[in-house]
Amino acid sequence: MTLRSAVDTGWRLELTEPAADAPAELRGRSVPAAVPGCVHTDLMAEGLLADPYVGLNEADQHWIGRSGWTWTTSFDLPPTPGDDPRRELVFHGLDTVAEIRVNGQVVGGTADMHRTHIFDVTDVVTPTGNELRVHISSVYAYTEARRAERGELPSTYDEPFNYVRKMAANFGWDWGPTLVTAGIWKPVELLSWSGARIESVVPAVDVPLPGPDGPATATATVRIRRAPGAEERELRIDAHVGGHGATGRVIPGESTATVTVDVPDARLWWPIGMGEQPLYELEMTLGDAEGALDRWRRRIGFRTVALNTEADHAGTPFEILVNGAHVPVRGVNWIPDDCFVSRTGRPEYAAALDHAVEANVNLVRVWGGGIYEKDQFYDLCDERGLLVWQDFLFACATYSEEEPLRGEVLAEARDNVVRLAPHPSLVLWNGNNENLWGHRDWGWPEILQGRSWGLGYYTELLPAVVAELDPTRPYWPGSPYSGSQDRHPNDPLHGPIHIWDVWNERDWTAYAEYQPRFVAEFGFQGPACRPTVLRAVNDAPAAPFGPVADAHQKAKDGVVKLARGVRPHLPERRRTDPEVEMSDWLYLAQLNQARAVRFGVDHLRGQWPRCSGTVLWQLNDCWPVTSWSAVDGDGHRKLMWYALRAAYRPRHAAVSTATGGRHFVRLTNNGADTWRTDLTVQVHTVAGELLNEDTHVTALAPGATAALPVTLPPGRPSRGGRAALVVTVRDDTGVLHRTLTEEDIAADLPPARITAVTEPAPGGDGVLVRVRAHTLLRDLVLNADRLDDSAVVDEQMITLLPGEEHVFQARTTASADDPRWLHPLTLRCVNDLTGED
Repeated sequence: MTLRSAVDTGWRLELTEPAADAPAELRGRSVPAAVPGCVHTDLMAEGLLADPYVGLNEADQHWIGRSGWTWTTSFDLPPTPGDDPRRELVFHGLDTVAEIRVNGQVVGGTADMHRTHIFDVTDVVTPTGNELRVHISSVYAYTEARRAERGELPSTYDEPFNYVRKMAANFGWDWGPTLVTAGIWKPVELLSWSGARIESVVPAVDVPLPGPDGPATATATVRIRRAPGAEERELRIDAHVGGHGATGRVIPGESTATVTVDVPDARLWWPIGMGEQPLYELEMTLGDAEGALDRWRRRIGFRTVALNTEADHAGTPFEILVNGAHVPVRGVNWIPDDCFVSRTGRPEYAAALDHAVEANVNLVRVWGGGIYEKDQFYDLCDERGLLVWQDFLFACATYSEEEPLRGEVLAEARDNVVRLAPHPSLVLWNGNNENLWGHRDWGWPEILQGRSWGLGYYTELLPAVVAELDPTRPYWPGSPYSGSQDRHPNDPLHGPIHIWDVWNERDWTAYAEYQPRFVAEFGFQGPACRPTVLRAVNDAPAAPFGPVADAHQKAKDGVVKLARGVRPHLPERRRTDPEVEMSDWLYLAQLNQARAVRFGVDHLRGQWPRCSGTVLWQLNDCWPVTSWSAVDGDGHRKLMWYALRAAYRPRHAAVSTATGGRHFVRLTNNGADTWRTDLTVQVHTVAGELLNEDTHVTALAPGATAALPVTLPPGRPSRGGRAALVVTVRDDTGVLHRTLTEEDIAADLPPARITAVTEPAPGGDGVLVRVRAHTLLRDLVLNADRLDDSAVVDEQMITLLPGEEHVFQARTTASADDPRWLHPLTLRCVNDLTGED
């Protein structure tokens, strides 16, 4: 039987090719190294490197990526698994340009962070004391050599990420630092085997539709690696899944076999909110006449997936269908959850993906400037019913289609398609991020002068790999892409688009001008939460603007765009107290981000089914930064997360404004059942006077939409020139949406008058803060993180009419008796920002 032995102990790290500005005390010094790990994390563990996420430290650490490093350890061979055993070293992830030596002999080299590398060491190992050395060279030296060979390959950033197969975001992005890593970022194993072993298994399921349960098949294509001299041995493959089995033969000389298992009672795997997620273990056993040689196990799910892009009267749709059902996509974009990707494992993935699930998200797009995530990420998506849109790793740049890059791209694509194929959550392969758009609009052809730039990857190489290895899943050449090279890639009438003019150039109300078929990226910035900001912005006192804060804002003119975005909507005033100034800015900028996202999602969801989905930029952050994320780099939920949860409710109601200023309520039922309720639409004055109330008996079928009128007082303009009115939509569960007919800066909000009391939450699970409004309270929030950095509040941004109550529940270790619960900076609302300091 094949033995897999971890090579994960005794590692040492040494700086062996120092950059000119490398610290002198590190030259020639050996330190303990964690595998998996990287240089940054090893040096931090030894107290030799300041945390690059804090203050201005990032700027002092660029020498790491310009240096060469060597890892060493030793290993013994495990017991012989048979006659004439083979020995292979498996590196599941090397970052990036590496040379591997065993007992002084070079056994291989790498130049791709995104694939597994296997080296046969049978003839160079001894029973004990084998020395293993991994030297990782400066990736900048490598990319500079490739640039000299190929010429300038344009990209959106002045870093050479497109000359090498390495995580592009390592080199900095408009939300990420420049922290160019080096390391053994995934496990290392020694394989010991005789005769033959399983090289790969690609399962494919076939499910006759319609029907929730019934007959299905699982067909596994198995590749075999035979030992020299064992080519003429007949082998057997046994497959088992769901209590059923089948056997296939691998005839002498052959290295592949296909086995199909009939599963007469298979239960369908569904996206979250549309059904359950049953998973079945598929086990493949390779054997010969003498017994078992190797085993492979993965979980699979029975479901179908298709992408509908057939032209219709409105253009080209982009509709994901699972088990024949059109999925209303409520998505988020995913970036690497940590700049040091070796630190992200199942607990970190679970925490981040639970943020998505609790925000009513049903799809996660793994963006093309990051990594193919680890297996645990996709396992968790399988279990939660989160669909995965997987980019191939090309982003915002041109790429050479010649060797050596082409060979790495092909091997990387084959490796990851095979690795990820078992996961039912994976529903789409996408060729690239914004490269087709960039080539059309960003001046790249003038620089390229006819040289290759990656188009052949997206239209030929990658679709051919998917068609060969994973033919049951759809492939799309890029995002954005309109389905034809004759159309603009970002044409709103055709396929998925990205909306970035709103953040970069316009007010967020401009989202209302769009009528797209699918939006794969859009978003608005906001700062991180208070504990994260205070940890990272370490000047004293922490200031919302200045050198340290600016170092944690990577977007071009980001501070200017943030301030410009707030100004048309929310009151601003300068404070003399630094703590109050910081509190004001975090509240204002986060609130404006939340409103922008809520407005955009409400508008786009109201166009269902013409617009079949939205994928917000972005769910998470990789470090403490001002960005487009819903959850900041330390895992705290920004106000936008709460807005997204509300906007992504399967049963969706939102007050909208038609051309000419007429208000109405959009209803969309993306739930699994008919939405039966009595919907009430109320209009109040800011002082709380009820002006109108209409009740609508509603029975909205799954997938259906409707529009309800909002009755304003006769002769009263709905926007501008008069005092604001409050419009509320309720059902039997409570308030679904509440908004003002005017911007807050024009609403003449009264000074806030509030009564609040605290008490322990039932069962000891935190604190209840009971609030009663004596005036209108606009977007009231509970800043529980002023008392406890890890506190989580159940709801935020509550607008109350005079006389109404709301109870916040904070999951926290803080005491209900703490007077800070009632501090003016803990309970905030927009009213607080009007008037004098």
